Amino acid sequence: MQSALRKASSTLLPRHMKLTRKGYLNTYYYRFFSSGQDADIVVIGSGPGGYVASIKAAQLGLKTVCIEKDPTLGGTCLNVGCIPSKALLNNSHYYHMAHSGDLSSRGIVTDGVRLDLEKLMAQKSNAVKALTGGIAQLFKKNKVHLIKGHGKITGTNQVTALKEDGSSEVVNTKYVMIATGSEVTPFPGIEIDEEQIVSSTGALSLKEVPKKFIVIGAGVIGLELGSVWSRLGADVTAIEFMPSIGGVGIDAEVSKTLQKIMTKQGLNFKLNTKVMGAQKSGGIVKVQVEDAKDSSKKEELECDVLLVCVGRRPYTTNLGLEEMGIERDQKGRVPVNGNFQTVIPNIYAIGDCIHGPMLAHKAEDEGILCVEGILGGPCHIDYNCVPSVIYTHPEVGWVGKSEEDLKNEGVQYKVGKFPYLANSRAKCNNESDGFVKVLACKETDRILGTHMIGPCAGELINEAVLAQEYGASSEDIARVCHAHPTCAEALREANVAAAFGKPINF
Repeated sequence: MQSALRKASSTLLPRHMKLTRKGYLNTYYYRFFSSGQDADIVVIGSGPGGYVASIKAAQLGLKTVCIEKDPTLGGTCLNVGCIPSKALLNNSHYYHMAHSGDLSSRGIVTDGVRLDLEKLMAQKSNAVKALTGGIAQLFKKNKVHLIKGHGKITGTNQVTALKEDGSSEVVNTKYVMIATGSEVTPFPGIEIDEEQIVSSTGALSLKEVPKKFIVIGAGVIGLELGSVWSRLGADVTAIEFMPSIGGVGIDAEVSKTLQKIMTKQGLNFKLNTKVMGAQKSGGIVKVQVEDAKDSSKKEELECDVLLVCVGRRPYTTNLGLEEMGIERDQKGRVPVNGNFQTVIPNIYAIGDCIHGPMLAHKAEDEGILCVEGILGGPCHIDYNCVPSVIYTHPEVGWVGKSEEDLKNEGVQYKVGKFPYLANSRAKCNNESDGFVKVLACKETDRILGTHMIGPCAGELINEAVLAQEYGASSEDIARVCHAHPTCAEALREANVAAAFGKPINF
């Protein structure tokens, strides 16, 4: 990497840049002398991809400017996405354990349990405030210059920040990175007011627990937010056009198990069902649905709050793309090559506004690789090794190919499974629902995919990601010593089953 950066210093960078050696991690950094430009790189957007890319660029010596249109940093993920939803998921689970009698069954008697929704929301807001403020401090520490405004590309080497007061600030730059993320996909004919008919943003800040809560879409967001309000006392129904829950990529067997568990927890599902419209009437929301396969089967449902979460779309509005000749695909994404370059070589794009899963960690990796690539480093990323997690209870995690993928591709594979019912730690914790499933190549034993539903899946899936990234076989994991008693032993046992035909403890 160091030799690549040294080579890049003489070919990619302007003459005013000088490569010097710093002691930190034995890494080469760039320092600038009498720069004739306002910036070396402008990053549009401060979400997970944008803020990480900005910090990495500054650490590698690029004079970095980040332009952000929202009042706080962190994008959707930190403000109205991953972070606040996880705070509500975690705390609503504690309330559910106490209120449902789960704690009593463990010998912990709780009387008079009640919900203080205002404090629950305050804890969520405090977590968001601390993390978004933390990014601001990281910007200062790494000397990333922040400009508040809507970033618009106004030239091959120019970005203009359009500010709320009507003024603008022009930044001349050598490189531009589009990291504008995504926005909620609207539902035709249904108007969101963020009070009764809400997006995921409104669902994170309801002022009271609705009696009846309907969710359009049983993907990741719908399942997570539906489970939050179900735990807090709402009667939740999820309407899904597809025949299964969990969204794109989830293994069919895992999806069926998750639906069974969540139904037992109190959620209702209407699958193969199409939403035709929704209107507010007399303080309630009326939702018209019909069978996706038989339009003669119609029904009208009523609720206090309707959550519309049918996906997200790239946010590429008013970025100057059309003026620059950068076309978008049919899904609104910005096409890029393997180095994240658009059709204009010095303009790059990462994250939700390009191809691939709309995940914060995917955007972060792309941001770092893109910056390193600008300085001559490699840009390889294996999207098959990007994990997905649904933070319900139990959690769901997966990476790589599903059984359905492998069947469609005609790949010969073998399966290793292990139930949490036979895992000692899960049994001790009274959280034994679910299983771990490993898919390995029948000929080479190389791991092709790992799918799990159960305790700690969001953490445990990362061991599987690491193994798959390094091309491990199921026997490799089977022969690695795991601490006892841990939930991670379930992953090892599933690999034992894949490698040798049967596990030890089941």
